Amino acid sequence: MADKPVRADKASAVAELTDDFRNSAATVLTEYRGLTVKQLTELRRSLGGDTKYSVSKNTLAKRAASDAGIEGLDALFTGPTALAFVNGDVVEAAKGLRAFAKANPVLIVKGGVFEGKALTADEVNKLADLESREVLLAKLAGAMKGNLSKAAATFQAPLSQAVRLVDALRAEREKDGSAEAA
Repeated sequence: MADKPVRADKASAVAELTDDFRNSAATVLTEYRGLTVKQLTELRRSLGGDTKYSVSKNTLAKRAASDAGIEGLDALFTGPTALAFVNGDVVEAAKGLRAFAKANPVLIVKGGVFEGKALTADEVNKLADLESREVLLAKLAGAMKGNLSKAAATFQAPLSQAVRLVDALRAEREKDGSAEAA
């Protein structure tokens, strides 16, 4: 009888983890062995509200990943594992984890999942090398603004050339008209 509540708790934990795997933009698996509770709390704060960082039993996390249709992570579920479920900017979360790992070398990024595909630790670090979504959008807006300015100048050039031509013709007529009057 004592086993039923435990099993219900495990089923509930697997269901929650499965939802987290399905609903997050990315998931990063880390080994947190050696981090204090204070450091884990600091890490959670540094990741912000868009990333849920939770410690999980490997068997439950492995089952949840499988239930979510994610493959290729089984080898990463060894040792103490914590999962960072990213619901916001994946690049910012990867940067946050890398920065924390530099300050606290006992945190090890094992790998992750992005767009349903398994990532190695190196691939997660490559994500951290990318610029954030906001920076990329700002660059795109700047490029579009520059191209629109060039387009406006291109469309405006024939019009200004036509105005100069009409002005030159008018000046020529006035010159011819004043020459005939003299």
